[in-house]
Amino acid sequence: MKSKSSSTEGRFAYEGLDRVIHERARLSILTSLITHPKGLTFSDLKQLCALTDGNLSRHLGVLQRAKMVDIVKGQDHNRPQTLCRITPSGRNRYLEYVSTLEQVIRDAAKETKNEATGGLQHRLTPLKA
Repeated sequence: MKSKSSSTEGRFAYEGLDRVIHERARLSILTSLITHPKGLTFSDLKQLCALTDGNLSRHLGVLQRAKMVDIVKGQDHNRPQTLCRITPSGRNRYLEYVSTLEQVIRDAAKETKNEATGGLQHRLTPLKA
């Protein structure tokens, strides 16, 4: 069994990848809501995220239980309307999550560059007979 050095142990663990957000539909919902701070109607959110009523309801429920979104039910011209908004804590968690994703990209780019140059140099080194 190899022992890992303390400098590399868990280097790519990315603890900031919030499991509540790290799902395609919920990431879409939060991205839509963070770009519309006054909120979106259920129907607009459904269209932006390309989700069915049931899927959107289920994912909004997860985000609401995590206190990342507020859901306000009301009326518009005597028709029921649901307004969805990102909460301040949802905004903070989202921004932390995006920051972690940016670190993933920086690390991948750096490692890819290191592999490309190191691997290329290795392949160009002549073999000794």
